[in-house]
Amino acid sequence: MARKRAFFLAALAAPLAVLAVPAIAQASLAMLDSLDRGGWEVRYRDGSAARKVCVRTGREFIQLRHSDSGCNRFVVEDSASDVTVQYTCRGNGYGRTHIRKETASLVQIDSQGISGGKPFQFTAEARRTGACG
Repeated sequence: MARKRAFFLAALAAPLAVLAVPAIAQASLAMLDSLDRGGWEVRYRDGSAARKVCVRTGREFIQLRHSDSGCNRFVVEDSASDVTVQYTCRGNGYGRTHIRKETASLVQIDSQGISGGKPFQFTAEARRTGACG
């Protein structure tokens, strides 16, 4: 009897589990898609040297300390003005980045994690400066 009940509960839960997975995988990061394309300058609040970034998709801001393209990403928050993404780069660390959109050409970035075996944490402001180049 207990075996039948367990099977019945598993049969009911399976379709719900299948429905939950696509919701996570389908996070669109539409806010990043709405950013202006072109050259941007990232200015770090700690006074570190500014960095130029060519923005094609907006996703370039997610992994500023990890240039690896094969990192696994998990979208934590995906709204019209805020995006938070956690990522893991196998053998090279991980990070968690929060990006807040002020305008289509101005964003605030907070990121922290481990890169090259060392911890990092930074806040920055990124502004569109013109064409890539």
